[in-house]
Amino acid sequence: MESIEPIAQFIAHWLPNKWAQAGIWLFFGIVISYIATFLIKHMHFWGANKTKNIIDDLILTNIKAPVRWSIIFIAIYFAIKSLKLEEIWLTTFKSIEITFVIFLWGIFVYRVLKFILNSTAQRNLQSSFIQVRTLPLFENLLLIIALATGTYFILVVWDINVGPIIASAGILGLAMSLAAKDTMANLFAGVFIMADAPYKIGDYIVLDSGERGKVTNIGIRSTRILTRDDVEVTIPNAIMGNSKVTNESSGPHEKYRIKIQIGLAYGSDVKLIRKVLMDVANNNTSICREPEPRVRFRSFGDSALMFDLLCWSPNPELRGKLIDELNEQVYDAVNQNGLSIPFPQTDVYLHRVD
Repeated sequence: MESIEPIAQFIAHWLPNKWAQAGIWLFFGIVISYIATFLIKHMHFWGANKTKNIIDDLILTNIKAPVRWSIIFIAIYFAIKSLKLEEIWLTTFKSIEITFVIFLWGIFVYRVLKFILNSTAQRNLQSSFIQVRTLPLFENLLLIIALATGTYFILVVWDINVGPIIASAGILGLAMSLAAKDTMANLFAGVFIMADAPYKIGDYIVLDSGERGKVTNIGIRSTRILTRDDVEVTIPNAIMGNSKVTNESSGPHEKYRIKIQIGLAYGSDVKLIRKVLMDVANNNTSICREPEPRVRFRSFGDSALMFDLLCWSPNPELRGKLIDELNEQVYDAVNQNGLSIPFPQTDVYLHRVD
């Protein structure tokens, strides 16, 4: 407002009447505010409205009210100042006006930043820290920061010493963080899990401690998985963040490879074994056709030739069911084709020694 003081002195010099000065300030304040609103509106129509970027549309749409009322409040301040009121009343009125201006501009900045958060989340980039699942957290954090910043500036405008308040808040925050360090650890781990997304709801994961199941919920404090025994296990996010997690549903697809191992007697026809195992896979309607099933001759065992039948389950949840089916079908097919499954045996020879 110091830059407007020369204009105020000019008006006071040519219009000694204080009521006339107040009227001039109000008149020009309203006129300038409407001119500014008119220019912003046409900037939106002729410029920002024709671009693909909608952030400039948002800015020009929401900036009209703060600009208009800021100009009007400045005009009202100088109008009241020209009435030669006592300094205490002028200071109080100035503080009230600045409080309203902070409120208006705070809403404007909050709306723009919230829109940027939403736009970033909607891009759905895996490398982005802000995603749809973490958006509510960042929106709440933005609201808290906006309220705290606005409150700080309002206290400064009213000449209230914020030093003791900030110090008290810091001590209180330190005490709370020490008292609830485990909760805070789970909170921060939950934020990073949702942002980094090592797993998502519906994935089948295996922890290094042995738990395996379907992820049913990812919260701020904990992650829940439903085991194959239909038992829900709740694991704190701090543990999840520091554990090795194997995501069986991740990768290029959700399909899970199944391996059926079988040992057949030495002297068996290898080509016949391959044909029998492939027939089992081709006749099973539950496994995936892409990737195709395959048979591998793995090694020469101590008592048998070791073969693997490799095929893919549509998802990890069906792994146990398909292994059961294939084991039964392989065993029946081996018997029907006259192949022998040897069992380990040890021969002991006794020699008589004189």
